[in-house]
Amino acid sequence: MKITARSLLLPALCLAVSGLNLIAAEELVPLKPVLPQPAFVGTPKDLPAGAQVDSGKLAKPLLIPKDAVNIAPKATLTTSDPKASARNLPKITDGDKEARDSSVVLLRKGPQYVQFDFGSPFELYAIVIWHAHDTPKVYHSVVVQLADDADFTKNVRTLFNNDKDNAVGRGVGTDREYFETNEGKTVDAKGEKARFVRLYSKGSTDSSLNEYTEVEIYGRPPK
Repeated sequence: MKITARSLLLPALCLAVSGLNLIAAEELVPLKPVLPQPAFVGTPKDLPAGAQVDSGKLAKPLLIPKDAVNIAPKATLTTSDPKASARNLPKITDGDKEARDSSVVLLRKGPQYVQFDFGSPFELYAIVIWHAHDTPKVYHSVVVQLADDADFTKNVRTLFNNDKDNAVGRGVGTDREYFETNEGKTVDAKGEKARFVRLYSKGSTDSSLNEYTEVEIYGRPPK
């Protein structure tokens, strides 16, 4: 049998085409979380001079695998706030996103986080955060990170960071601050595999307290 350059290249080309077909076969759908009712029309007050703030809205829906679902309600929730009520933390994933005081979990002022533990690694595709959208406001030092351990020392990855002065101690961010609205903030998790998710903040233009109305995390077991 005569071996030629063409015959050596054919298997590699077939594998490449096969890989492309597998990627194409992954059915992606637009992420369309159920939205709460809008509570206001207007812009945040007391914005610092020269502040650069986005609307927080995506130009187009994020595409995620069809079988990715909201796994946040199955996670174990903890927080950096030692005074936070363990009874109230599950409200962050109870599906109630409306702009009511009873829907919000309050954390103390200063840098604070909420942490999600899925028990084992999952493929994560989108994280949607509703802080408090009852009045026009901008939250400060919003950081979204993934890790393989509860102390966030192993394989830490940053998905979003608008902490310009490193107030929460997770590095200086380059993302822009954004208006809180009923649409929440969607962060692309890009299919990263992780067991733990942390969400940081440090108050807002409206209050020094940290507020969470709802968090949805879309993912699936590793393929």
